[in-house]
Amino acid sequence: MSHAEDHEGTRRDFLYYATAGAGAVTAGAAIWPLINQMNPSADVQALSSILVDVSGVEPGTQISVKFLGKPVFIRRRTEREIEAARAVELSQLPDRNAQNRNDMALDASDQNRTLDEAGEWLVMIGVCTHLGCVPIGDGAGDFGGWFCPCHGSHYDTAGRIRKGPAPENLWIPVAEFVDDTTIKLG
Repeated sequence: MSHAEDHEGTRRDFLYYATAGAGAVTAGAAIWPLINQMNPSADVQALSSILVDVSGVEPGTQISVKFLGKPVFIRRRTEREIEAARAVELSQLPDRNAQNRNDMALDASDQNRTLDEAGEWLVMIGVCTHLGCVPIGDGAGDFGGWFCPCHGSHYDTAGRIRKGPAPENLWIPVAEFVDDTTIKLG
């Protein structure tokens, strides 16, 4: 074997490796924009958490805010609403899961669905779990909570499904008080 043939093999190997490397870099450069476009846009990331001023919410009233494209009900419940919700036995509930996004292992007792220990503040995603309609509030339905007129789902004063086709309680989003009058969603 001559000296020239020995260099030919290493030159060929170099060309294979160089071509494969250039192909990998080109493929990565072509695929990156496709992968990157699946990331959330800046406006969506900016809305991943919002602060809500609840200083003007009186007992027995609620406000609705839009969070991540969905309505969120923030209700300041009366003593009567709290007592009614806490009097319900878990065995009477079709869905015994709190549907609380802070801890999905919690049962559906009223204490596990409210934002504060006293049970005065209830924060829920206002979307019926049957087909995504928006329930009517302010004591509507057979249980004094919310009612979805589209298909007849009745929710109690804790937002738990009590009657109708909805399979789950209204969902509780990740939320917390950051001070006495401000709730952070997300």
